[in-house]
Amino acid sequence: MNTDHVAVVDLGYGDAGKGTVVDALCGTGPVRAVLRFNGGAQAAHNVVTPEGRHHTFAQFGSGTFHGVPTHLTRFVVVDPLALAAEAASLGNPFHLLTVDADALLVTPWHKAANQVRERRRGEARHGSCGMGIGQTMEYALGHPDAPRAGSPDLRARLAAVRDRLTCRYGPLDAPPLDDVVEAFRGFQAAVTVVDSGYTDRLLRSGRCVFEGAQGVLLDEWRGWHPYTTWSTTTFDNVAALCDSFTRLGVVRTYTTRHGAGPFVTQAPLDLPEAHNGVGEWQGAFRVGHFDAVAHRYAVEVAGGVDALAITHLDAPGRCPSLRVCSAYEVDGARVDRIVPGRFRDLEHQAAATEMLGRARPLAMYRPESFAGEIGKLLGAPVEVESWGPGREDKRFAGSLFGAVRREPAVSP
Repeated sequence: MNTDHVAVVDLGYGDAGKGTVVDALCGTGPVRAVLRFNGGAQAAHNVVTPEGRHHTFAQFGSGTFHGVPTHLTRFVVVDPLALAAEAASLGNPFHLLTVDADALLVTPWHKAANQVRERRRGEARHGSCGMGIGQTMEYALGHPDAPRAGSPDLRARLAAVRDRLTCRYGPLDAPPLDDVVEAFRGFQAAVTVVDSGYTDRLLRSGRCVFEGAQGVLLDEWRGWHPYTTWSTTTFDNVAALCDSFTRLGVVRTYTTRHGAGPFVTQAPLDLPEAHNGVGEWQGAFRVGHFDAVAHRYAVEVAGGVDALAITHLDAPGRCPSLRVCSAYEVDGARVDRIVPGRFRDLEHQAAATEMLGRARPLAMYRPESFAGEIGKLLGAPVEVESWGPGREDKRFAGSLFGAVRREPAVSP
């Protein structure tokens, strides 16, 4: 197996800059493909080219501007309607896309049911993206006939989704069955649906980049229950597909979170966002000081990282009040480490959520070098430094893909 593969995982709550990192990696040398290994159309990976072209990648990989193919593995939840819209905005590069036949499909009824359920939670919303990802995963657990990318009997499977979810949630805002069937059959005709052995063949044919979605602190089993995603956001899915790869963890110089859930270091920092804001389903985009305690936990439950990519290194210069938090105060005691529970122990995760609700930042300071300090706090070398949204704003240490070290366009 090729040992040059790199897996890109967000060590926070998402939005750390995975897309811009993947785009930059795909510009350092030949990359056979970008493999998406979790999540679905709720991903929002922003890439800005040197010419100023901007796209928020959702299901197409963030190497698409380089002509790098995308493979949606069996762990991705594919939304054919959202995919068609994204493809159109990119010039319909379906020749660059392959989809595992076993990948689940999001239907309009999954999406509508997801939104109904989230509305019913009222003030107790979990922070769903409202795009039906979790609803699709939940449905598949109880129904072996859930629609998949390679399903030959789409009409029957789609009709079953409509009937079951309508029975459970009442009338759902979705297109007629015939329209959905036509669109999904169009999806199957437009993309290349591949068998289960394709991923392994792809990995053997050249170096690849695995592009994750969301972040470790939102992981379905390791995040702060119940404010989590129905997705494995650690390196576990990559390990199930590939036996040798570099684990690259991505963090910002400040911590961010969309919507509800614990956020110990949240603060009114003057750090405006060009590509993030208040969402109807996710809620407000929240910012705070760099939370080394939470990010150390993410590294630990992810099984460790080989290297770090640190983004938004321009932020400390724009925000003099930005600090690093290396410990919490909880009920009068100092907490340096969030203790992981047993895998799939949601009671432990709920207890961690409750504890974090009582936690307050302790040990706050401003380091001389954010990149150096974050690398030391998380115990991994910093291989990628990012000072802005473009690939020209990146600086590589030199070991990933044999990348040549270069100075960023924005000077440190």
